[in-house]
Amino acid sequence: MNIVVCDPKSGRAFSKKTEEAVFLNRKIGEEIDLNAIGLSGFKGRISGGSDKQGFPMKKSLQGSGRKKLLLKKGVGFKAKRKGEKRRKSARGNTVSPETMQLNIVITKHGEKDLNELFKKAESVGKEEKEKESVKERLIKQSLESVGDTALAEEAKKIKGKVRR
Repeated sequence: MNIVVCDPKSGRAFSKKTEEAVFLNRKIGEEIDLNAIGLSGFKGRISGGSDKQGFPMKKSLQGSGRKKLLLKKGVGFKAKRKGEKRRKSARGNTVSPETMQLNIVITKHGEKDLNELFKKAESVGKEEKEKESVKERLIKQSLESVGDTALAEEAKKIKGKVRR
């Protein structure tokens, strides 16, 4: 499950992936404690989400199942013409095992700053991306599989310059 935590003070959103569904049988609008996802001291409110196929959760639809609703505005539908109505599928307001993304708005902050808590995970991913480009990595892998690492270092220096 992907949990998106939004901080209204800073206007930033942070994403956290969990293996298990943590907030089962909770409804949109409920106040929850965020200790389960590693944010001790923080409290939040469930503001929405979506299921495995991308259908949004709707606060007005009771239960956890998916239904087809006749909508003219709101979550899951944007009218292209004035007065347009359309039948669209939406998920109920209860978190279930089919829920893949859950949106949470922070209502009470803890002792630590959110940037510090989420910085560790982000910085590890950025350092790996900045090391080398995809093209460089593929050249290096192919040359290493042949067994000539000296050519790999030389290809890294060339970086797209054509030699004839």
